[in-house]
Amino acid sequence: MARIKIDMPDNYSFSTEMPVRISDINYGGHLSNDAVLAMVHEARVRFLNSYNYGELDIEGASIIMTDSAIVYKAEGFHADLVQIDVAVGDFNKYGCDIYYLLSNKKTAVEIAHAKTGIVFFDYNERKVIPVPEEFQNRIVKVTE
Repeated sequence: MARIKIDMPDNYSFSTEMPVRISDINYGGHLSNDAVLAMVHEARVRFLNSYNYGELDIEGASIIMTDSAIVYKAEGFHADLVQIDVAVGDFNKYGCDIYYLLSNKKTAVEIAHAKTGIVFFDYNERKVIPVPEEFQNRIVKVTE
């Protein structure tokens, strides 16, 4: 089976930190895969908030996630502080990719690489819409 590979960017425009909660731990005693995806979601919301956006209002448009990929690099444990660095790139007519580098804040060990694809969406019309030009102009993008 072919392994997923995410080509991670060299530079990130946003960083946030989250502790690993006891509810984030699975039966194997380490950070669970669903908790990683939840952390990615929280990081995306914080990133958008740093631009005074929300997932339902980015220059009047909403976003919807089209796909996600996570590559696990190391374990995370209860009470670890996870640094999540965020970058945006690969813009197309309707959306872009958001990249997330999850690392142990104390040791700098990479825990996971993640990427989510988003498209802009009009919930009233129930259809995909073009990326708002102002968003694309404001956001700090990965050099492509």
